[in-house]
Amino acid sequence: MDISTTCIHGCKKKFDTTGSVATPIFASATFAHPGVGQSTGFDYSRSLNPTNVHLEDTVAALEGGTDAISFSSGMAAVSTLMELFSPGDHIIASDDLYGGTFRLFERVSHKNGVNFSYAATPKDMEKEISKSTKAIFLETPSNPMMHVIDIAAVAEIAKKHNLLFIVDNTFLTPYFQKPFSLGADIVLHSGTKYLGGHNDTLSGFLVVKNDELLEKLRFIAKTTGGCLSPFDAFLIIRGIKTLAIRMERGQETAQKIVNWLLEQSAVKKVYYPGLKEHPDYEISKRQTSGFGGMISFSVQNEQTAIKILESVKVIKYAESLGGVESLITYPMLQTHADLPESDRRARGIDECLLRLSVGLEAADDLISDLKQALGN
Repeated sequence: MDISTTCIHGCKKKFDTTGSVATPIFASATFAHPGVGQSTGFDYSRSLNPTNVHLEDTVAALEGGTDAISFSSGMAAVSTLMELFSPGDHIIASDDLYGGTFRLFERVSHKNGVNFSYAATPKDMEKEISKSTKAIFLETPSNPMMHVIDIAAVAEIAKKHNLLFIVDNTFLTPYFQKPFSLGADIVLHSGTKYLGGHNDTLSGFLVVKNDELLEKLRFIAKTTGGCLSPFDAFLIIRGIKTLAIRMERGQETAQKIVNWLLEQSAVKKVYYPGLKEHPDYEISKRQTSGFGGMISFSVQNEQTAIKILESVKVIKYAESLGGVESLITYPMLQTHADLPESDRRARGIDECLLRLSVGLEAADDLISDLKQALGN
């Protein structure tokens, strides 16, 4: 079945007998038992809820996994993932990460005894492997510098050294990128972003193919309690129905904006994996079916960056990404504010860098908005 059809109709599991076209919201915290030692399959919504199960099976089907676990946010999903590890364990992560993930790793997980190394390429990642290394964590394309890492190459390294391999697929979603087909063990999502797609609710997902991993993660999720509410699950189900068309439209518009940005004297550099000049362009072509709707770009000075942020009208100056509304973000002060300044600057995250999440507005309107914000 084509992925766009799966987005609309979801999984085959149905828990409603009325023929409702929309997936019902099962707004129940608890479920009655038919008898002692018997269960309908649902006992308490922190563990399983029918609305959530429909969503989880849909996300798993889209990614090519066997099951998924839904969470109240992407960071709740990452936090649960970190509970797989013990004091003294070591994790290698890609060196350009969402600031919230970096903050969790360095200020919470590290406090709990888990150590981290950061590397930019598969070759450098292999150099970081030690006896205590347990996993490799990738975000590709990366946030906010749009680095692309060869997933298959890292999977080969992880397999060779018997390491768990985790890929954050938030930016491209299973519509454009399938990490499991390239060797990943766990796929992570902030469902708040493209899966939900409407900037109106938070969610997160861990998708797996291994039953043993699933059992461990479900136990942790049930015990720590970062579950997604059935109301929010319904909103994500509704959002996924339009995922295919949103991803295509966002990419189409992004490419037009990229071409316009490249012609602007006030723009020093554009970071977009779909550019042939991008250093990872060939990797992107090989492992994805699209380049997505995320663009980062550097302007000539801090004053220009601030002028754009304070002057846009159609585009909103706000955190987050992947929604129908276009959003522009100042990573230095927002998503990556918790990175030490030296680390930020080493990654290119400075006062001149802006990140644009392209929504579904008309391309000409977005370009006109950027043009007037630049004072052109």
